[in-house]
Amino acid sequence: MSEYDDTAYEADTAPEEEIPVEDETAGTGLSTVEEVFDLDGDGYADSTITADGVTYIDTDGDGQADAIATDVDGDGISDEVLVDLDGDGSFETIISESDGDGRADTFESDTDGDGYTDQVSYDTDGDGVINQVLTDTNGDGIADVAATDYDGDGFVDEIEIDSDADGVVDTVLTDTDGDGFLDTVATESTPLGDSFQSQTGQVI
Repeated sequence: MSEYDDTAYEADTAPEEEIPVEDETAGTGLSTVEEVFDLDGDGYADSTITADGVTYIDTDGDGQADAIATDVDGDGISDEVLVDLDGDGSFETIISESDGDGRADTFESDTDGDGYTDQVSYDTDGDGVINQVLTDTNGDGIADVAATDYDGDGFVDEIEIDSDADGVVDTVLTDTDGDGFLDTVATESTPLGDSFQSQTGQVI
């Protein structure tokens, strides 16, 4: 997420969700929706078995389900996907669709394997690109780092940090000129911000 935080948003912790595919049903004039999953991002559709609104997804072809997708509202598109890509028997990511458009927009991840969500990523505008990542770096159950891409270009425009866990942002890093590099830092002691140039572009 930044040079300040090693728990970056990664494809293996918040993978792509299903792609709805329209298919005309022969001779009926009706269409069905076939879900295609590529949770490991290898460009090939994962094997699936679906029954009673639940889809079991095998990403690596070993015959074991690596994810479970559930169609809660019965519209033919999964509303929640539980993912265990590391095979440890615990779901490290929950992918959900909250606005009814059929596209995943929320990714809840356990990045340190302790069984608790410590990072939540959001696609707030439905374009398939993550716009905000909230991270709980100290394990208290409250996000203390928020990285936001306001313009959807894949680069962080602002990082807010609550370093003392008091619920108040202590430091704000901002890309003021849109070049993909954070260049201004504002703190409680310097609320107007000091200019600087980061060494690397900030990609969510």
